[in-house]
Amino acid sequence: MDEMEEELKCPVCGSFYREPIILPCSHNICLACARNILVQTPDAESPQSSRASGSGVSDYDYLDLDKMSLYSEADSGYGSYGGFVSAPTTPCQKSPNGVRVFPPTVPQPQAPQQHLLPQPGSLPPIPRNSCITCPQCHRSLILDDRGLRGFPKNRVLEGVVDRYQQSKAAALKCQLCEKSPKEATVMCEQCDVFYCDPCRLRCHPPRGPLAKHRLVPPAQGRISRRTSPRKISTCTEHELENLSMYCVQCKMPVCYQCLEEGKHGTHEVKALGAMWKLHKGQLSQALNGLSDRATEAKEFLVQLRNMVQHIQENGVEFEACLVAQCDALIDALNRRKAQLLARVNKEHEHKLKVVRDQISHCTVKLRQTTGLMEYCLEVIKENDPSGFLQISDALIRRVHMTESQWGKGTLTPRMTSDFDLTLDSGPLLQTIHQLDFVQMKVPAAPMLQLEECCTQNNSATLSWKQPPLSTIAVDGYILELDDGNGGPFREVYVGTETICTVDGLHFHSTYKSRVKAFNASGVGQYSKTLIMQTSEIAWFTFDPVSAHPDIIFSNDNLTVTCNSYDDRVVMGNSAFSRGVHYWEMTIDRYDNHPDPAFGIARADVLKDVMLGKDDKAWAMYVDNNRSNRSWFMHNNSHTNRLLCAPYSRENTVHFIQDESEGLRVDYH
Repeated sequence: MDEMEEELKCPVCGSFYREPIILPCSHNICLACARNILVQTPDAESPQSSRASGSGVSDYDYLDLDKMSLYSEADSGYGSYGGFVSAPTTPCQKSPNGVRVFPPTVPQPQAPQQHLLPQPGSLPPIPRNSCITCPQCHRSLILDDRGLRGFPKNRVLEGVVDRYQQSKAAALKCQLCEKSPKEATVMCEQCDVFYCDPCRLRCHPPRGPLAKHRLVPPAQGRISRRTSPRKISTCTEHELENLSMYCVQCKMPVCYQCLEEGKHGTHEVKALGAMWKLHKGQLSQALNGLSDRATEAKEFLVQLRNMVQHIQENGVEFEACLVAQCDALIDALNRRKAQLLARVNKEHEHKLKVVRDQISHCTVKLRQTTGLMEYCLEVIKENDPSGFLQISDALIRRVHMTESQWGKGTLTPRMTSDFDLTLDSGPLLQTIHQLDFVQMKVPAAPMLQLEECCTQNNSATLSWKQPPLSTIAVDGYILELDDGNGGPFREVYVGTETICTVDGLHFHSTYKSRVKAFNASGVGQYSKTLIMQTSEIAWFTFDPVSAHPDIIFSNDNLTVTCNSYDDRVVMGNSAFSRGVHYWEMTIDRYDNHPDPAFGIARADVLKDVMLGKDDKAWAMYVDNNRSNRSWFMHNNSHTNRLLCAPYSRENTVHFIQDESEGLRVDYH
């Protein structure tokens, strides 16, 4: 019931309707709120003079919204109509429902002798040419002399509001509880008793003679117990007359006096009770469809709520997976870092060892060289020539040898201080920057579009599409058919198209078809299997596409004519794969001694020689030069000469193609 509450509130005041009236646009408004949003228009624009009485036109003339602006967008407090400025008003306010509420218009002051004060306790009179704008659809209209009394009261809505407020006032109590009464849950219409659940199970069991009683909700039961008589509606124009008829054109109840005055003389008028029952039935029928939509909406909301839960669960799972994958990459990078550092340390130690060995070797040789130099200097200081000459040759040779040893690259470093290792991190950094989500799932099963799938002759057309809201990339589709005899499936199409026509199937056969999608991650699931039936009877016409231009087609390609002296072959537009097929052919006329031939042939048959001259065709032809005898011919070989005309109704020729027996020709 709470969901219905918004339907029972006025769009202006936001409260429950009080004395609601029906505007011509079918929206409702409180009578007091209607008085508050009235605006007076200039007398010059009054449509009273142009309104004809008794013409059948509605008493409420809608204003052209392009010519009328009651209030400016900036809420300046001034309204304009037809280029004239009306009386200033106070700025508008907003109702609880967000609808602009216009303050009541102050009537223009008149001469003192014409100003009439309202009687105490009565409503002030409505100014002439007052205008009202529907707060919901914003359609404007000018009131006639009756003012707001010209709008019918919505007694049904008033009764619904009354019942709703009564049901919300206090909860109904069980009438059979011994001590403290519990809240009633149902009411029996036959017993006229309110029950709580324990008392209903104890005192009103759903078996025996009580099983046929109708249990209703307490609020509905309270309504059914109301005994107040239904108010009889009276005519808005003739307050003493009851509404007894209904005008179909005007869509409003009328009284007998309205009919006598001729306002609805040319309109279709029906009894009020009959139209009441008819519209009740139509409303009930419309509610059934709306109820189905509401049920579907509830199921859809459950689906969306489940989807929210699944999204949250999948989000947490996917986030954990992403963190685990990134952590694995970091661990791998750390391991590789340790390996690279080990290689750097190894190169570092190797360089130090080589340099240190060279330092040690060079230090020893330098010490030896320095000792030799000091010794030679001391020898040079000797003054004994004979003694000097005894050792001078040996010393000179040692000095030269030692000098030569220093000149053989001894003073060149054996190792550079630079490291020849360069870490190429560019590709890895680029890969890290390009690290993104890739397609990780195979496509969903495609959906066959049954309204576009069909068979024609021995061809089948299949159409499919991806499921709605599917975001998985698809690289292509694979269409499979069986052999039409319950055999295994085979691929007949692989590509990106979503519609495919398969030709050359067997007539009078039942084929099963299915399709699946694939992408870089793999192949998805199959669609549902579709069973298709090819034509039971083969029908075909002559094919003008593959025929020679000399051949003339007529009778919807069922008749051919050729005046050429050369051999011409025309084929049918349907192909046979297997089975027994029968067709009739009539030769109306042939001149100049040709040899007409007919039969079956493969698609690559020669079309500029007589049918049956090559190994691609099997034909029966009329030998016009030999008394109209008929022959069978294949690969230019003549067999089975006949003594009668081949197109006689007394003879039948069967060209039979079967997968187990091959192609043969039978004559009966």
